[in-house]
Amino acid sequence: MKPPIPDYLTDILDHVRGEEGGDVAGYIRELRDADPDLLALALCTTSGHVYAAGDADVEFTMQSISKPFVYALALQELGPDAVNGVVGMEPSGEAFNELSLDQNDNRPVNPMINAGAIAVNQLINGEDSSVEDRLEKIRALFSRLAGRELQVDHGLCASEMATADRNLSIAHMLRNHDIIHDEAHDAVLSYTGQCSILVTTRDLSVMSATLAGGGVQPVTGERILTPEVCRLTLAVMSSAGMYDGAGRWMAGVGIPAKSGVAGGLIGTLPGQLGIATFSPRLDSQGNSVRGVRIFERLSRDMGLHLMSADHHSVPGVRSITREGDSTIIRLQGTINFTAAENILHELGDHSLGGKELILDVSRVTSFNLMGRRMVKEGLRRLREKGFACAIHDPEGVLTDLEFSDGTYADTVAVLP
Repeated sequence: MKPPIPDYLTDILDHVRGEEGGDVAGYIRELRDADPDLLALALCTTSGHVYAAGDADVEFTMQSISKPFVYALALQELGPDAVNGVVGMEPSGEAFNELSLDQNDNRPVNPMINAGAIAVNQLINGEDSSVEDRLEKIRALFSRLAGRELQVDHGLCASEMATADRNLSIAHMLRNHDIIHDEAHDAVLSYTGQCSILVTTRDLSVMSATLAGGGVQPVTGERILTPEVCRLTLAVMSSAGMYDGAGRWMAGVGIPAKSGVAGGLIGTLPGQLGIATFSPRLDSQGNSVRGVRIFERLSRDMGLHLMSADHHSVPGVRSITREGDSTIIRLQGTINFTAAENILHELGDHSLGGKELILDVSRVTSFNLMGRRMVKEGLRRLREKGFACAIHDPEGVLTDLEFSDGTYADTVAVLP
């Protein structure tokens, strides 16, 4: 059975494709020359299932999306106390490239703004590390997170360094307050190198899902980060990942997120999934216009708002049994996106027999919008495979029995 999720992702891309607001980043040639019409969306669940639509395999540079992952590497290498000694965890309420430090201790206020990211970068591989060795340590981690070897776009890195006066000013400020000890040029070169690592939208969804899964890369199964590191990283993303718009983002979308000026945008739902989008046109705050619209739609449709009471993670399938020519699929609990996705994969992996499939939802407490849509679409596609499909729903919990093709599901009052 082909899962319906990629079709849903394609529908979302079609919905936002007509949004032409914003402009590509214009301060360096490589970003200025990006195709403004590229558009991609990918999801990766913590169980390792990846779904993608659009230009999901087109490479682009991570830019500021690299910040939470380097922060996680620093926490993993040195521990929270050492990292907290050079960077805070509070939202700044200021632009990402502001030349400002905490008035009490002169630390950058968080690792998502440029000052904090430059300071955190200098912790990787030790203060005496060369730029090359530090960048290689970061590239190697990002490759493990993505599940494939990633490369640095050295040409773009050189172009960014040619216009890096503001970041150089930030580095000099950090040196002046003894936050970093490397030469300002080398500190900015190392930071710019991490921003120049090439990824795809598919890669970013897997990397984000690793944070969501407490540090286990969901496709390879490798334990890369500790649960505490992921928890701290996601906490900072939720409060500071979208800079001076973080409060509005969390209120409206409710997904810990991070954007980059190449057009990438990631979001992470703890215990559930990683999301990534790519569209190069940016708004005035440097966030992808169409990426923001996609996240707004996903949050609403799939019930992903972190503060929503709609978060439940249950197996979904209670049992699959055979009664003569009928296979009975018994569901349970609250069926949201995560539960429905597990249901569809379990059905896809199960050798379904007989001529009739009966979906028993008598033990389901509720369906959210996305859970109901996915389960019904899965049932419709099984019907297309030749099964006679029906639903046992004595409490009327499913509420809407219309399939996406305009037909309706059959019902049975009594199970065989």
